[in-house]
This record gives sequence, structure tokens and C-alpha cells, in this order.
Amino acid sequence: TVVAACGDVAVARQVQQLFSTSSFRVYTNVDVVGVELGVSTKNVIAIAAGICDGIGYGDNTKAALMTRGLVEMMRLGLAMGAQRETFFGLTGVGDLIATCLSKHSRNRYVGEKVGQGKSLESVLSGMAMVAEGVRTTRSTLHLAKRRDVEMPITEQIYSVLFDGKDPHSAIDELMGRELKPEVW
Repeated sequence: TVVAACGDVAVARQVQQLFSTSSFRVYTNVDVVGVELGVSTKNVIAIAAGICDGIGYGDNTKAALMTRGLVEMMRLGLAMGAQRETFFGLTGVGDLIATCLSKHSRNRYVGEKVGQGKSLESVLSGMAMVAEGVRTTRSTLHLAKRRDVEMPITEQIYSVLFDGKDPHSAIDELMGRELKPEVW
């Protein structure tokens, strides 16, 4: 299942018709910004989920990080003109769940190994494929700062990957943030 994203509905539908089969479903979405942000920023959250796995935190902690990560993704998206609904679809929460939970996710794997104490350089040098979430962490944090969007998970993952912050401390700081209502 995939999403054909295009600002022109007619073109998106043509792509949908062209590629859809009985075993391959194509949906359409005109929110190109939301789709692009969803499929890229979920990789940062997948690194965070992997760190939780590597440290040995449980499913509840990982679920909280994933859920709050979705809120971060949406905040940035809304600041950039995306539609809220896009983040509840396949390229938002759907891709987020798959990438954060799959044992085949390269980004979750990077986080897991970093959470186990391995250096980012050693993890990346041992991989045959690219974990795009590493670079995406930099660009996402840059966008968030330019748009004045609060993204604490992304900030902590940046600190772990590029500033040498202890992964355990990063997750503990996220879980120990000031208590507040669950607002978006």
C-alpha cells in the first residue's frame, strides 16, 4: 500500500489507476507537504524508538515516544502548511508505526545500537544501506528552529547523534519533562 501525492488530483488519480492491483493498493493525497514531512520525520522518531529498545525500556515508553513523536511531526507540518489529517493516514501514523516497530527498519536499528552504547560511526559503517533518519534529524531540527516549532524528541535525538549525549539521559529527560495537559 502506498500513497500517490500530487497537488493535482487528476494526476494523483491517474497514478492510482496505473499502479493499483488486487495486491497493491494506491491511495491519493493532495497534501504534498504533509506527505513529504510524514515520510521523512518518522525516521527521527524511529531512531528514538530504537534507542528505547537498545536501552531496554518497555513498550509503554516506546508507545509514549511514538505518540508524542506524531505530535511533533504534526506541529512541524502545520507550521509549514500541511493538513492535520495527513498525519493520521498512511504517510503519517501508518509509516510511523511500521518504521518504529519493524525489526527491518534501518532507522530503528540505528537507534537500538546507539542505545546499546555503540557509536553512530560504527553503526553506520557496518550497514550496507542508508539510514536516512540520521541526516533527517539535522534537517528536521533546522526546520523546527526556523519555524519556531517545539520538537523535544528531535532535539534529544540530535544531541545523542551529533553531540555525544548519553542515550539513557536523553530518554530520561524526555520522560521527566514538565507535566502538562496532552494538547497538540
